[in-house]
Amino acid sequence: MSEQKQTVHIGTRRSALALRQVDLVIAALQPHHPNVHFQVHALATLGDKNQTASLPSLGKGLWTNELEAKLFNNEVDFIVHCLKDVPTTLPEGGKIGVVTEREDPRDVVIMKKKWAEQGKYKTLSDLPEGAIVGTSSVRRAAQLRRRYPGLVFKDVRGNIETRMRKCDEEDYDCIILAAAGLLRMGYDERIAQWLDSTTEGGGMLHAVGQGALAMEIREGDDKTLEIIKPLCHEKTMLATFAERGVMRSLEGGCSVPIGVETKWVGEDQLQLRATVVSLDGKESVDGQSVEVIKTIEDAEEMGKKLAEDLAKRGAQKILDFVNQGRASGGALKVGDL
Repeated sequence: MSEQKQTVHIGTRRSALALRQVDLVIAALQPHHPNVHFQVHALATLGDKNQTASLPSLGKGLWTNELEAKLFNNEVDFIVHCLKDVPTTLPEGGKIGVVTEREDPRDVVIMKKKWAEQGKYKTLSDLPEGAIVGTSSVRRAAQLRRRYPGLVFKDVRGNIETRMRKCDEEDYDCIILAAAGLLRMGYDERIAQWLDSTTEGGGMLHAVGQGALAMEIREGDDKTLEIIKPLCHEKTMLATFAERGVMRSLEGGCSVPIGVETKWVGEDQLQLRATVVSLDGKESVDGQSVEVIKTIEDAEEMGKKLAEDLAKRGAQKILDFVNQGRASGGALKVGDL
């Protein structure tokens, strides 16, 4: 007599990328649990439904709140999130159970197809003054304004395919996207330039948690934790929790100009870089530290210490101005400055 299959319910956004990521998670989990049936529950979050407002105006939790309601209602057993979309303070009863091995966390430049085919522009430094760069991220726009003050930044919303189409058909010369989503969706041939701290001509630090997937469970749900535990990647979890420690201490969200970059430089030595940049790119505070990190507590403390150093050197002043803009509803759109 065959053993009856257990059903585990997974919550996710319903975008093509989110569904692709859940497929990858299920494919990785299934060999560990051949008698488990994974059922996907996809829904649209506030960030999916509202495609016109600027992301900062929608507040924190715009990609997660509806999914967490399902989790706490016992309608799903865990949620697959892009970690960069998860607020640094989870609602009571929620817990990040697992962080998967990180895809490439860098940001990249996608050139308008016409420019790519002509070979006219290959990097941001090739673009003429006044060229239009599409991004809905104030973090990206602020850092790039710092390095490329002659470029013009304009909001672009939508899923990966929509944003690439807008880049090709509308007045954008290029757009900035996360490499991870492009790689997971098989669009890597569109990547014209990779952006990180070492990029020639001026680089950019990525978003907190970018490139990693997180699985959120109910606090105390050890049964679900045991099911998803095989996908936990300790080095990624430690690095991203250090990054989240920076953001939490600076009271930032995914809609403020905080960039980070982590790299393991020894067996247990983590290098953490962080930057806070004013919206116009004219003021910035940078910092970095290297510490031995072995536990989540070590990682969070490392992030907190670096954040405190940045705050003392002017980062808090920059973020206070950003938060004033958030409260008034102004100074937060990418193209406002």
